[in-house]
Amino acid sequence: MKLLHVIHSIDPAGGGPVEVIKQLGRVHREEGHRVEVVSLDGSASCGVRDFPLPLHTMRTGCPREGDYGFAPTLIPWLRRALPEFDAVITHGLWQFHNLGVWRAARAAATPYFVFPHGMFDPWFRRRHPLKHVKKWLYWKAIESRFCRDAHGILFASDEERRLAHVGFTFDTERDQTVNLGAAEPPNNADGSRRAFYEKYPQLEGKRLLLFLGRLHEKKGCELLIEAFAARGSDLHLLIAGPCADASYLRKLHALAGRRCDPSTITFCGRLSGDLKWAALQAADVFILPSHQENFGVAVAEALACGTPVLLSNQVNIWREVEGCGAGMIASDDLAGTSRLIECWANLPREKREAMRVAARGCFAKHFNIRNTAAQMLEIIRAASRDAS
Repeated sequence: MKLLHVIHSIDPAGGGPVEVIKQLGRVHREEGHRVEVVSLDGSASCGVRDFPLPLHTMRTGCPREGDYGFAPTLIPWLRRALPEFDAVITHGLWQFHNLGVWRAARAAATPYFVFPHGMFDPWFRRRHPLKHVKKWLYWKAIESRFCRDAHGILFASDEERRLAHVGFTFDTERDQTVNLGAAEPPNNADGSRRAFYEKYPQLEGKRLLLFLGRLHEKKGCELLIEAFAARGSDLHLLIAGPCADASYLRKLHALAGRRCDPSTITFCGRLSGDLKWAALQAADVFILPSHQENFGVAVAEALACGTPVLLSNQVNIWREVEGCGAGMIASDDLAGTSRLIECWANLPREKREAMRVAARGCFAKHFNIRNTAAQMLEIIRAASRDAS
């Protein structure tokens, strides 16, 4: 099968959608399928040089924060290329790449599918009401027709699917839940951990409370620092991830400097490859007190390592985690986040170990990327059968 993914940017700072493409593409290529990616990046954009899949960039300049991504070369390129592919999967909403796919697909028989990646979530309307007005106008003019003509709208969880219809009205017959996942951790755990502690020797022997992900206001980074500072536990908070907003990063550092003992908190920037897996394996527990999260690739990766997770109930896969006994859940506020840290810090060792076993079971049942890849192919084949 020949698959084309289309996304605004493959910059790793964009978070989960980029990682989903990498992981799905890797599995599908191992199975003998052809996978290519189109992005609205420039050839010198962050992440382009090391991207692991065949990539077509459509612009000369690098995208900026909030950039619509207009690229006049995209639609002609898609019109030429689409007949070569069995399906197109687009990622995200509100940007030019979807308009490009919609216009090009009208003249081709290639079906396309849409991964919103949480961008329908009503949290954005509450948090940014003026931006929502712009989105609503764009929805009425373009995006609603793009979704109408798609062969499937793919949601990462039933909760994301439910929330999508709170603020936007569209046909539910094309809705499908695709349980996203993550890859198994590599087998070189001991070597990776040694390299991790060589780079961060101050962390060896500590009980690590790990936040790993994009540093953004919706992730609850500030309330995590506040809750951790108030607890004064024997845990060490490790905050790992990129931040596209330099002023927000300075704000987090200043808050940590005021509220925390500097010996109990470490910011280490983005971790990737073996260092990322080593951090997940070394962690006592993973925490994500997000205000909005449609999936959370890092959550699945933590579970794959047998690391329990502490989540807010705004992470849309919290029910699966709670149902497997693989973590603890609370509200996305200071009281809830404080309670998560307090409960984990005081949990007896035998219960922590039982939760580690449950974490691996939860990953195997719900979040292995190979299951996601197989489900994606079946959805595409079913759409082809229905069209014939």
